[in-house]
Amino acid sequence: MKDMSVQAVAAASQQDSSVQKPPEDVAPPQEDAEVIPTLADYAEEESKSLAEMIKDAQEKAEANRNNLKVKNNTRYGDAPLEAYARLARAKSVSEVNAAAGYARRRMAQLKGALHVDSDNAAKIKAAISQLQKAVNRGAKKKRDLTREQQEAKRKAQSEEEEQRKQLELRRRQAQRTIREAGYLREAHISDQLATQITVTQMELRQQAQSMAAPPTASYLDAAAQQYVAAAAAAAAPAPTEAICVQG
Repeated sequence: MKDMSVQAVAAASQQDSSVQKPPEDVAPPQEDAEVIPTLADYAEEESKSLAEMIKDAQEKAEANRNNLKVKNNTRYGDAPLEAYARLARAKSVSEVNAAAGYARRRMAQLKGALHVDSDNAAKIKAAISQLQKAVNRGAKKKRDLTREQQEAKRKAQSEEEEQRKQLELRRRQAQRTIREAGYLREAHISDQLATQITVTQMELRQQAQSMAAPPTASYLDAAAQQYVAAAAAAAAPAPTEAICVQG
């Protein structure tokens, strides 16, 4: 295109010079040839400026193509690997959301690169597919984390309930032990009182037999009851304090 335009301008300048060329026998004034430029000079300058414009336009177009063109050695497979790495490191729902957001952003970038780098269309499509899977698997991991948190909460509540039940069980066992010890003490005291009553009655009978006038049965019973009351008051245990059982 550059050569054609230059040839056209040169042909036009030659025609103009042939038409306006003065006769050979008539010499133009020397002063006018030195001061006034000829049409050939204008044509040459115009051809130079046109060639420079064409060259500048070509250079700008090439620069734009270089800016828009994606390099062929771009590693499109790194984006899915990074997305899966972030998803694996995520330990909470917010971290999973951040990993899914990274995958979505990379998907948008690769979709834009798909229209520019047609040579690597297969790699770009494979990376986009993997990133979409990463987003879906991130949603599944969020559900799993939520379920695990709920299970941990229920487990903590059940452990607290189990501790409360264990404390209640130990309290009841302590109370039962105290009651059983009281039963033994009560049986022992009752046996001692019965023995003392028997001894007292025998002593009273012996005293009555030694006396001239034997005492009546009511007298013997009254004396035995007074003795038993005094013995029971002396043998009664002191009141115990309330027992507190802690786990």
